[in-house]
Amino acid sequence: MSEQSQEVIDREDRYQLRTYAKLPLVLERGRGCYVYDIEGNEYLDFYGAHAVISTGHCHPRVVEAIKEQAEQLLFYSNVVYNKRRSDAVEKLIKMAGSPYEQAFLANSGSEANENAIKLARATTGRKEVLSILGSFHGRTYGSLSSTGILKYVEYLNTPVPMHRALSAEAVPAAVSEETAAVIVEPIQSMGGMYEIPTEILRQIRESCDAQSALLIFDEVQTGVGRTGSFLYSGQGGVYADMVTLAKGIASGLPASALLVTEELTHKVQTGDLGATFGGGPVACAAMEATMDVLATEDLIANAARIGDYLRQGIERISWVEEVRGKGLLVGIKVGAEEPGGSKPVQQTLRANRILSGSSNDPAVLRLMPPLSVSQAQADTFLDVLATHDPGH
Repeated sequence: MSEQSQEVIDREDRYQLRTYAKLPLVLERGRGCYVYDIEGNEYLDFYGAHAVISTGHCHPRVVEAIKEQAEQLLFYSNVVYNKRRSDAVEKLIKMAGSPYEQAFLANSGSEANENAIKLARATTGRKEVLSILGSFHGRTYGSLSSTGILKYVEYLNTPVPMHRALSAEAVPAAVSEETAAVIVEPIQSMGGMYEIPTEILRQIRESCDAQSALLIFDEVQTGVGRTGSFLYSGQGGVYADMVTLAKGIASGLPASALLVTEELTHKVQTGDLGATFGGGPVACAAMEATMDVLATEDLIANAARIGDYLRQGIERISWVEEVRGKGLLVGIKVGAEEPGGSKPVQQTLRANRILSGSSNDPAVLRLMPPLSVSQAQADTFLDVLATHDPGH
C-alpha cells in the first residue's frame, strides 16, 4: 500500500466513526464495471457498491442528467411541483406496472421501509409487524426493529413490542387479527442469499388476505431489474401491497421509493408521510436517467442472461456447495473443504483485482455487479474463481 493510500485511510479512521469493516482500498474513480484506486489500479467490480451501481459506474447518460439538473436547480422541497420529479415518478410507476399506482419518494432503503411500516400500522389500526429470520430491513429504529438478523437487533438493547421475526415457514400461521403487516425480503441478501420459496410467499399472501393484513416486499436489493424483472413482486403470481426500492434506483445517488396499490392511495392523507430531501430534483434526474438506461440498453434482460451464465459456470467448480439467488443477485456457498468460509475466496478475488461481498452467513460470498456486466467480464470472474485453492 502506498503512503498516499495509508494517509487517506488513517485520516478517515481518525475523523469518522468506525462503524464499517472496510476493505483496504482507496477508490478514486469508476467507469462501467470497473473502479480505480488512488494509485490507478483497475478492479472489476462484482460488488457493485453493494448492489447500488445498476447502470455501471458513471454511466454517461446518468452523469449528463445530473450535471444538467445541478446547473438548473439543485434543490427545492416537495412544497412545489417539479418537472424532473413528475417525469421520474411517472417512469418509475410505468416500469413497476400493475398493481402499483403511486409512489412516495425518500432517500434510503431504511427510510422507505420505515414509511411502509408506518403506513401499514396507520391504515390498519394495528401494531404487530412480522418479519422473517435472516432478513435485513435497515438501520433506523423501525426498520431495524423488523430486521431478522438478531445480532443487529440486539443493538436496540431491548425487545421491541409488536415486532417479531419468525422462520419463513412459521409466518403464515402467525398472521392474526393483530397483524398490521408482514415485511419480506424475497431474497435475503445479507442473510446469505436465501430465496424465500414461492409457495411460502403465496401462503403468506393468503394469510394476509384472510386477516386483512398488508404484505410488504422489501425490494431494496431485488428490485430495479436485478433479478431479471423490474420487480420481484409478481414473480410466481404473488404481489405485495407495498414494495420498497432503493440501492440501484438512481445509479448511486441517494434515492428510494415506496410503491403502493390503488387501494392504499385512497388511505393516505396530506401530511401522513414526508421527507425533506425525498424527490429532490437532482436525485430525480438520476432516477429518470436510470430508468431510461435500463429500458433502452436492455439491462434487465442482461441481468437474467448473465446471471444464468454465471450460475452455470460457478456450479462447475468442485468446491462450490451451492449457488443461490437470482439474476445478478448471486450467492456462492463454499463447501466444508474451505474452513475459512467465503473469506479466503474473497481474498483470492481481491488479489486478482476483483471485488465481491461477504454476508451474514460466513460460508456465502455475494455477487452484485452492475446490470451492464458483459459475458467477457463474467468469464474473467469465472477464470479467477476457478484458480482458488480451498484450504490454502
